Amino acid sequence: MGLTARIRTRDGWAVSHAVVTMTDMTGTQVLRAEADPEGAVRDVTELAPGAYTVIVTAVGYAPAASSAIVTASGRAEVGTVTLARQGGTELPPPGPWTIDPAHSSVAAVAQHLGISSVHGRFTEFGGTIEIAPDDVTKSRVEAVIRAASVDTGNGMRDTHLRSADFLDVERHPEITYRSTGVTVAGPDRWTVHGELAMHGVVRPVDLDLAYLGTGADPWGGTRAAFRATTELHREDFAMNYNQVLQAGIAAIGTTLRVELDIQAVQGESLPAA
Repeated sequence: MGLTARIRTRDGWAVSHAVVTMTDMTGTQVLRAEADPEGAVRDVTELAPGAYTVIVTAVGYAPAASSAIVTASGRAEVGTVTLARQGGTELPPPGPWTIDPAHSSVAAVAQHLGISSVHGRFTEFGGTIEIAPDDVTKSRVEAVIRAASVDTGNGMRDTHLRSADFLDVERHPEITYRSTGVTVAGPDRWTVHGELAMHGVVRPVDLDLAYLGTGADPWGGTRAAFRATTELHREDFAMNYNQVLQAGIAAIGTTLRVELDIQAVQGESLPAA
């Protein structure tokens, strides 16, 4: 006898903090039960046969209501109830996630001679993501990039970028980013507010973030994918070097478009190689 139900997100993840209430046709509450860590609800309250309304609520999600019939056995099997994030926005399940550098990229594009683009990337970086359980806008991200790992495919240019004219990696070996807040920007888009420390300068930088989904990996773990972009201005980080050609065109553009393709593994550390 009693009620059984499974509470899930649209991605199929358990909503462990969901609450289920049942009311009879007069609107009287006859049952209240909380989901377990697996998102399952099992309550043995004796219920009279008849029709009921089931309401499922959870902080950060839109409530869901449905009808249920209690049979002569006194049992109501609600099945799987899917909750949508407030505003329709989905995110991975809460808790810590670790960025996997082997399956992620940190890239930047700059104008060259005013007619083409130079593409670069950093090959050494790491970071963590913490998805908040109740209010996803309180989620956090931290990342560290080794400045000397810059790679544009040209050794002479990379040496120059590591010099005091640009990144000055001897004095500032790390580039760090720490989030200060998150706001919803669309059904699967977010704006991450944070502070970027580079070349000895700390500036507020917002990331336009898209959540691309989650899935199992071959090593028994769960991975989430994100894509983020932003624009940086070199002069904001005291990198004012430039070579102006005879035509008055700057050899290297002052605006950088940063493109992040991130794959994160659920948990506080990466799986053993």
